[in-house]
Amino acid sequence: MGVIIMAKITSLQKKLEHKLPDVTFRRGDTFTWDHTSSCILYSPTHPSAAAFLLHEAGHASLSHSSYDSSVHLLTMERDAWQKAKEIGEELGITIDDSTIEDALDSYRDWLHARTTCPTCNATGIEKGKNRYLCLACSSTWTSNEARTCTLKRYINK
Repeated sequence: MGVIIMAKITSLQKKLEHKLPDVTFRRGDTFTWDHTSSCILYSPTHPSAAAFLLHEAGHASLSHSSYDSSVHLLTMERDAWQKAKEIGEELGITIDDSTIEDALDSYRDWLHARTTCPTCNATGIEKGKNRYLCLACSSTWTSNEARTCTLKRYINK
């Protein structure tokens, strides 16, 4: 089974290399679009490798680089999944909607965790990149990126 999946991913990678000639593809342990090096890192053994590889190709096709708020990041993720579906259709690959919604849910959960007040647990608002304000208790806090690590929130004194 693993050999079949690897062959399909290798075939998909070659098609994407043809479609995105300025993008480099490298195998790794995760899926990431690095706009600074125009490189897609991907994990060929992931159960949904084709969908996630297409998603990163979506980021590359849309020239995604940086974001200035958590909501902006969520918008970029949604747009990359939409582009992934379009690229997939061109290549005869269908991405299951549940895969997309599960991935977007992980970002929605991330966004909710970042905006939860560490003082009173009410939902706050983002005032700037990684800066938050609680409307219930007036606490302010900052957070780390935490897209690939544990979320940490720091109350401002």
